[in-house]
Amino acid sequence: MQQRTISNRSVAAMAVERDTVFWDRIVTGFGVRVYPTGGKVYIAQARGPEGPKRVTVGRHGVLNADEARRRAALIVTRIKAGEDPVPLPLAARLNGGPTVADLAARYMEDHAEVRLKPRTQAKLRGLLRRHILPTLGRLPVEAVERKQVVELHRNLSGRPVVANRAVKTLAQMYRLGEGWGLVPAGCNPCRGIDKYPERGRERFLTDAEFARLGRVLDEAEDGGTVTQMAAAAIRLLMLTGCRKGEILALRWSDVDLDAGELRLPDAKSGPRAVQLSPPAVRLLEDMPRRVGSPWVFPGRDKDGRYSAGGLDRAWQAVREAAKLEDVRIHDLRHSFASRALALGETLPVIGKLLGHNDIETTARYAHLAQDSIHEAAERIAGSIAADIL
Repeated sequence: MQQRTISNRSVAAMAVERDTVFWDRIVTGFGVRVYPTGGKVYIAQARGPEGPKRVTVGRHGVLNADEARRRAALIVTRIKAGEDPVPLPLAARLNGGPTVADLAARYMEDHAEVRLKPRTQAKLRGLLRRHILPTLGRLPVEAVERKQVVELHRNLSGRPVVANRAVKTLAQMYRLGEGWGLVPAGCNPCRGIDKYPERGRERFLTDAEFARLGRVLDEAEDGGTVTQMAAAAIRLLMLTGCRKGEILALRWSDVDLDAGELRLPDAKSGPRAVQLSPPAVRLLEDMPRRVGSPWVFPGRDKDGRYSAGGLDRAWQAVREAAKLEDVRIHDLRHSFASRALALGETLPVIGKLLGHNDIETTARYAHLAQDSIHEAAERIAGSIAADIL
């Protein structure tokens, strides 16, 4: 146990190769934690009725050693008495630094609004506004304890995806906050929190459903139930595995029919090329072009594109007629991957086709690959059995 008299001079001179706590000779339970990065955080530790408890007092440089010792003595006394070591108003006075709300504002301004797409920004703002800030927003960043984040996570257990996303976002805020000098090194309260299992919704069209959908789509277009524009967009989704937003944002300048490619400059995972099959090329060749419009799928939307709402309404009409009420338009993308696996394509190839940056994203289809392998084994063994049995 490292022990010495903690002073401004001694703390300034401390340098370590791994996280080390130095304890004060004057006040029992008062110490300073030193990180290899140079960060130094004053702490207080004592045993209360519920067992030992350690609390962050403040960052060296924000507090001097004498003030930190005085505050630590108060915290130690409260812990021994079984009281909240740093009640909220006291936490604000003791730390005097940025709150979680301040950190969230910096996170949105310097990270989300610079690096993320507008739709993702909107989701983050909603997550912060509805879940993180009401619970933790007023707390100084150094006063947030792991148990409070665990409680936030537990309170959202009925919505596991939201719960996991809240903790992931908060953890990222703290990591970035260290680089911005708003959070002391090693002060992230999200470490070691286990995520809830998330059930991915999986719905893949069978061969018969694909055939039925194709027939209904032809009938709906011929009968005027859906427009030619909507029918072509739905067919292109089925033939490419693209996302709905990628198809609706398609410009003619992104289309190279000679090379058989769509070049998407602003896809979800960054710029990517989509290979076009001959049927997809013919579909685009037959598409009428609106004079003066750069869009492959023009419409009456404010920016001149065919609207997502219009495509959704067309899809609802088609899927009801095809008796596929449980199929979302995004499931066409999953079905593209499912058919690729059934034809023997590998997960890395499918990931490339779908524009996945991370193989783990494509791995959600791994069980389908196992089904294909099982079916192949049955066919092979059946062929051999016919000869030997």
